[in-house]
Amino acid sequence: MSAVTLLGTCSPTPRLIDQIKTVGELRVVTRNGPLAFYRGADDMPEGPEYELARRFADELGVRLKITPVRSYAEIYAAITSGRAHLAAAGLKIPLLPIAGVEFGPAYQRVHEHLIYRRGGNRPSSLAEIGSGDLEIVAGSSHAKTLCAARDSVPELVWVENASTDTQALLDEVADGSIDYTIADSTEFALAHDAHPELRIAFDFAGSQSLAWAASTRDPGFLRDLNSYFARLNTDGELAAIVKRYYGRSEDLDFVGARGFMRHLQSRLPLYKKWFEEAAEQSNQDWRLLAAIGYQESKWVPTAASAAGAKGLMQLTAGTASAAKVTNTSDARQSIFAGARYFRLVYEKIPAHVPEPDRTWFALAAYNIGYGHLEDARVLAQKAGRDPDSWQDVREFLPLLAQEYWYTQTENGYARGWEPVHYVDNVRGYRDLLEWVWGGAGAVSLN
Repeated sequence: MSAVTLLGTCSPTPRLIDQIKTVGELRVVTRNGPLAFYRGADDMPEGPEYELARRFADELGVRLKITPVRSYAEIYAAITSGRAHLAAAGLKIPLLPIAGVEFGPAYQRVHEHLIYRRGGNRPSSLAEIGSGDLEIVAGSSHAKTLCAARDSVPELVWVENASTDTQALLDEVADGSIDYTIADSTEFALAHDAHPELRIAFDFAGSQSLAWAASTRDPGFLRDLNSYFARLNTDGELAAIVKRYYGRSEDLDFVGARGFMRHLQSRLPLYKKWFEEAAEQSNQDWRLLAAIGYQESKWVPTAASAAGAKGLMQLTAGTASAAKVTNTSDARQSIFAGARYFRLVYEKIPAHVPEPDRTWFALAAYNIGYGHLEDARVLAQKAGRDPDSWQDVREFLPLLAQEYWYTQTENGYARGWEPVHYVDNVRGYRDLLEWVWGGAGAVSLN
């Protein structure tokens, strides 16, 4: 049937949800960043909005096409023009309507906190800040909050910084460069994982809602989104996703020598032979592999992370499949696959990088992905530092969590503080193993 004939019929325009199913693709516009979408280890997509969008696409039985853009203006233009079916970008529902854009159900409430550093002065209100340094992002919603508060606190003074972002300001509060900043509850949750010394002084009144956005052309599609989030909320998936990204992570906590020695006696003997065999097969130090295994799972073969990694070496589904691991809970399979994968990562590091830096780089890449490690090395080089020195590069990895820096990189946002803690922990565990076994043989633990 010709297009002219179709135009001449009185058939109603198919609903957007039906068009998506017919085309077989859900087009989502988003932003690169911690609250929406980014590339994790193995270059796999991550982020709370990505997970929500992927589940929606899976439910519809279509593939997900996700497109990150730089600005909110680009997001709304993609929606109103029809280039994207929806926007999943950590959007706050605005007080004033946006032409051609409708927001779906609120799936998370965001509060504003005044943040200070543990041990510092804790004000109970803006009036008690006094001469303390309060700095916020210029043009942000936090600036509007302070402007509104000036009527009741006329002596209030603050600095608006146009060349930074909230994560960078939270870093400055953590290191004592400034006294206070304002952060959304989601932003604080991410920063607190990297800086446990950060504290909430008080909450500002009111809150804002996060929601997806879609075009006003098909009101039925908004009802579909309402139904989807209702199901997510009922079955607990929504709460699980929020906890996964904003809950306190204990994966990078260092186990002290006493706890490590208990596990070394009770757990390691079950797997030591396999670590040694895997190390010999891949020409590596078995103590380093065992230290990686301890950092990943505390030598528990049934361990599973909130992100979906499984087994003693915490293999992702993609890594396990590529390594032909048939049972991720099988400690031997996991150890040998993890050893092979670490060797592959190690061989990506330029051979001219001296030891032990090359090993520390490999550990960082094993945790965060090779692309993000390279981004940090490029930033170090641009700053006149040595891109082949772990001590130099480790200072730039945390910058990958700041918008000013990650927008200059090829691979975008990353939780850059994690590989720094990861390398430190693995080095600590390996040192304890070397203290026990040295370079010769086993030392009696009895």
